[in-house]
Amino acid sequence: TGPGIPERELKAIFEEFHQLDNPARERSKGLGLGLAIVQRLADLLGHKIDIRSRLGAGSVFAVEVPLGQAEVEDLSGPIPGETSVRAPSRCTILIVEDDPAIREMLALLFEAEGLRTMVAADGHAALALTARSETAPDLIIADYNLPEGLNGLETIARVQAQAKRSIPSIILSGDISTDSIREISNCNSVQLSKPVKAAELTQLAQHMLSQAVAPAPDSDQNRGPQAAPNGLSTVFVVDDDRGVREAMGELIQGSGYAVELFSDASSFLEAYRPGRKGCLLVDALMPGMSGIELIERLKREGHDITAIVITGNGAVPMAVQAMKAGAVDFIEKPVGSDELRSTVARAFERAHDTSALSASRETATTCLASLTGRQRQILDLVLAGHPSKNIAADLGISQRTVDNHRAAIMKKTGSRSMPALVRTALAAA
Repeated sequence: TGPGIPERELKAIFEEFHQLDNPARERSKGLGLGLAIVQRLADLLGHKIDIRSRLGAGSVFAVEVPLGQAEVEDLSGPIPGETSVRAPSRCTILIVEDDPAIREMLALLFEAEGLRTMVAADGHAALALTARSETAPDLIIADYNLPEGLNGLETIARVQAQAKRSIPSIILSGDISTDSIREISNCNSVQLSKPVKAAELTQLAQHMLSQAVAPAPDSDQNRGPQAAPNGLSTVFVVDDDRGVREAMGELIQGSGYAVELFSDASSFLEAYRPGRKGCLLVDALMPGMSGIELIERLKREGHDITAIVITGNGAVPMAVQAMKAGAVDFIEKPVGSDELRSTVARAFERAHDTSALSASRETATTCLASLTGRQRQILDLVLAGHPSKNIAADLGISQRTVDNHRAAIMKKTGSRSMPALVRTALAAA
């Protein structure tokens, strides 16, 4: 019982921070996250939520739950070849945000996911906090515009220097100035624009933590170096960013591979000799000849070399273009150490095990055959790089319906990440 909800607000109340009776945003009346969390849980469980309300009388919320079955499929185990997107509960996230409401909301959000949090209002407070801590954070989430002289990128760099290691990071920014965009794009942090959707942020954080902390089930770290059958296992790293290039080289070399580093496509082509076996690890976007153009040229000239492309986070169309050009796989920045090792090992295996490649294609074809017509339509739009909002507008359906279809597509194809979904879709093509 209560005042009821106007009909025009029945959908809006499920959005984050939306409150009907708190125009002054008094903290004592909550943050407006309750129903957003309920909706997210319902979507994850596949349950339907209905609401009806009468002004001056009250509202009724109903959750439709399917009948249980005697035998329930166990979905807790990892899918072969893919890492889980759930990070271990021991992981710690450092949150640096000067807005107290957002800072508290982020802490509550991740603690509800079973993760530990450290919070600071500015860069100097974050450095003092991490200096007192016995262990460094596993992930840093920082607002770009921070007070007291240090912005988010500077704070992340100093925390990493303090910890003496690279730490995955996410920059939250509502600043769209050219200088800010350029500065953020030149760093290894993933950028999310404000206002950030809770589901998008938690999914990204879980993915980055799982890559940084949990070793891949099928990684070469567990199996030892995987050399090609002819004994040659050279990885050619081509990236115009010296720091990234050298860091990847050290990681790969530490796994038992020979490594050769190149700053651009031209220097690689000058040094490469026809007939050399190995794996090419190349950045998709470089000055001069791009990574995709390099792969296309090698293929056109008949060079038999396995290629992996490094793309920006969320650059799905570019990844699809790279794999159509001849790349066998792709990884997204920021690149996790275990993900890098396992991707290289998988590339060598695929290049020299035709039976495994054939089985992979057969499995992918079966998975895609299980999709409905609408799901195939949405999958094509996702692979073309269209966000859910645009897909919904193009198809004349709600964004929530699109998101539900996307979740079903991931489940049916056994994909725990966007790179895995792209690999499956292209393997069946």
